[in-house]
Amino acid sequence: MKHKIIVATGNAGKMREFRMILEGLGLEILSMKDAGVSVDIVENGTTFAENAEIKAMAVWKQTGDIVLADDSGLVVDYLGGEPGIYSARYLGEDTSYEVKNQVIIDRLEGAKEEERTARFVCAIAAVLPDGRVLHTEGTVEGLIAHRPAGNGGFGYDPIFYLPEYGMTSAEISAEEKNGISHRGKALRAMEQLLGNVSGLAVDVTRRHTGR
Repeated sequence: MKHKIIVATGNAGKMREFRMILEGLGLEILSMKDAGVSVDIVENGTTFAENAEIKAMAVWKQTGDIVLADDSGLVVDYLGGEPGIYSARYLGEDTSYEVKNQVIIDRLEGAKEEERTARFVCAIAAVLPDGRVLHTEGTVEGLIAHRPAGNGGFGYDPIFYLPEYGMTSAEISAEEKNGISHRGKALRAMEQLLGNVSGLAVDVTRRHTGR
């Protein structure tokens, strides 16, 4: 039986990225809506990985197929790791990112340049049909900018400064961002893991070796 991959999200942009990176597996990739799944998920984990697994497991219990879920956010060292797993809910779910970004900048007032280190983190969990769980994680290192800049991206991108580019994540092109993104790194690692699982499609091996 050929399996499908169900992604525990309703985010269209995220689905595009999942489909683009995982296409080499040769499996149909569906959103929760595509799969007819509707489930309330309580993200009460203490890490990105735990929350990703909670989401994937909740959908797997409804489908029994391969289910992927991700959890991601911004980790600021000077703030003890905040906003971390609460990135989407930081200062309240209805608070705009314009406000969230300014609050983070204000909280780093007086911080030395070397103390402004931060990273975007993405954890991905995959639950296989037999209940086994796979985990991958991707990160992008940067600094918190002194002021927001750029109109690209979303969320915390305008304050996430990438020293190697000399600009924020909201200023670089979409192509450049996709090449270094935390989600892209975690997805490519998950693609490799899934490609090595017995019983699943192995097209990924041929794609990467040229055979």
